[in-house]
This record gives sequence, structure tokens and C-alpha cells, in this order.
Amino acid sequence: MDPKTRLLPQVEQFTPYSPGLSIDEIRERFGLENVIKMASNENPLGTSPLAQKALARAAAQAFRYPQAGNPRLAAALAGHLGTDPRRIVTGNGSDELIDLLVRVTAQPGRDNILAFSPCFSIYELQAKLCGVELRQAPLNPDFSFPWDALLAKADAHTAICFVTTPDNPSGFTPPVEELAAFARLLPDTCLLVVDEAYMDFASPQDAYSLLPRLDEFPNLCILRTFSKMFGLAGLRLGYAALPAWLADAVLRVKLPFSVNLMAEEAALAALGDKDFLRCTLDTTLRGREVLTRGLAELGCTVRPSQANFLLFDLPAGSSLDAAGFFYALLRKGVIIRPLKSYNLPNSLRVSVGNDRENALFLEAAKDVLHA
Repeated sequence: MDPKTRLLPQVEQFTPYSPGLSIDEIRERFGLENVIKMASNENPLGTSPLAQKALARAAAQAFRYPQAGNPRLAAALAGHLGTDPRRIVTGNGSDELIDLLVRVTAQPGRDNILAFSPCFSIYELQAKLCGVELRQAPLNPDFSFPWDALLAKADAHTAICFVTTPDNPSGFTPPVEELAAFARLLPDTCLLVVDEAYMDFASPQDAYSLLPRLDEFPNLCILRTFSKMFGLAGLRLGYAALPAWLADAVLRVKLPFSVNLMAEEAALAALGDKDFLRCTLDTTLRGREVLTRGLAELGCTVRPSQANFLLFDLPAGSSLDAAGFFYALLRKGVIIRPLKSYNLPNSLRVSVGNDRENALFLEAAKDVLHA
């Protein structure tokens, strides 16, 4: 008997997640010395200096297991957010938490999950792997959310509704009252999971985030991450603020040491690095304006964004399509993100970089478009 027959049937349908290209990969491919990466929405200032020091101090303890459940970090996050530590669960990136939420709430072969289209690919991948139907409503042409269309797909077997705000890849962010109104209309048994990976860059946050109103909605879960604002993408650390009963259920099945000791120490330090967080926000907001203005001056159509990235289309009548523009930039040592995987083959996404990176990107984009 062929052991491959043991594979779940749905696994044959999977393609691996496609991350952004790496700097080393492009250096080697094109023989370049200087390459900048503006494709993966990473922190333009790097890693918090306090987190770097914490990592150096903790290195000698790498032989130790972390404390299961990361109670120190949960308490620190609860203080940061103004909520109860029993409502905080940390994970190996938000990806692990998305996977766990699907596993503990959705019955395979019976339940369904809602999301807009396009959406973060992990929603689709985990639903498929867990044998749960994914129902999607296409975004409006301007990337705003058709709430009624998504709500129409809900029924008594809808386990989770995923909403990403600010949305990726558009940066669209609905007013918080729209989201609150939608939350009230969902079935009582449906968990509303609001993925706020980029909410740290929205201004003002209270105009967009439901997090301060967590107690108002018994079916609400908020996901956030240390990968963006806190500059810890390489350590893989996310967290959820959710009802205490659900936090207890997730912790019961979560792998005990999925958040490693180094990530926890770095996160505790990063939470306290107020100067770094302020500089990151200032750099991002300033850079977002510079890139928006610069791309518009080149004739591109730029979507409004509350995140640390911009979605744009090339000028009408350009001799290059999006793929051609992407590859032309690669040859100049500039990595951005084509959006074919989001079913947006004519669009591109650029992460906000530091001042130097933003200037180099705009200069390269001008050279390519005017060539």
C-alpha cells in the first residue's frame, strides 16, 4: 500500500504560501550589491533597540523552556490594552491563533466561515485544511466592505466571520460604527474575528478599532501582532483579545511552547520602548504621505490607506503591465509586491519604508515608467 494514500484529500489541492522575495535572493539573481525590500510590510526602522538588548540578555537562557501560556506577556499585554489577562492568548504569529480559532469553534463538514474576497490567504487555507466551508463576498470596486452581502451568507452554522481592518492589500479601514453595526447583526453563535494586524498605523485608532469596546460584544475576538509596529516579524508572535471562555478553550488545545522564550523577552521589552514606537509611527505616517504624493505625481492611482502599505495601479496607457513593472524594479534592486495572488493582476503593493528607501523606490519607479 502506498503510504501517500494516508494524505488527507484536501492536501493535494494546496499550494504553499508564497512569501515576498528576499533581499539575498534578488542580490544573487541579478548580481546586485544594494537591494531594498518594500514587499512584506515590515517595520521601516528595524527592531526596537530595547528588544535587541533583551534578546542579547536572554540568549544564555535559550536552553530553557518558556512558561506555558506566557503569563508574564499576557499580563503585560492586558495592561497595555486595558483588559483582563484571562482574555489574552499569545501565539506563534497570528497565523497560529487563526488556525486554533477555526479548530476549536468550527465543526468539519457542517459549519462555515465568512470572509471578504480577496482576503488573507490563511483564512482560506485553514478552513480548507479543517474541512470547513469558506463563504466569501467580493469587495466593492473601491475596496470598501459590502456588509450586507457578507451578512447574507451567514446562517445558523456560521462559526466565524473574519474581517481584516485595515484591510490587506488595500489599506481600506471602515469606521468603527460600521463594524459595530455589523457585529450586532451576526448570529449570536458566530464569532467575529477582527484581524487588526495593521491597526497600530490607523489614526486615530479609536475611530476604527473595536478593541476598546471588547466588553460590548460577547462574540468578539481581536487579533494583533508584534510583526509590524513592534518590528519582531522574524520572531513570530501574535496575540488575541477574546472572551475568557474562548481564551480558556484555546489555551487547553494550544501547543504549550509555541511562543519561544526569546520572542517573549523581546516582546516584553518592545512593549516598553515608547520612543521606538513613536518614531515608527511618525516615520510610517510621513512615508505614507510621501509615497502617496510621489506615486500620484507619476500618474499612478493610489488607494487611501490607514496601514503601513499602499495599493496602487500604474498610469493608464503605461507601456508596462503590473508584472512588467514589478520585474523592472527587481532588476534595479527594489522589491515590492505584485498582487496576482489576491486576484488583482493589475495592482501592486508597496510597503512604507524609511526616508531613504522611499526615495529610492520613487526614483526607480520614475526611471521604469519613463524608460
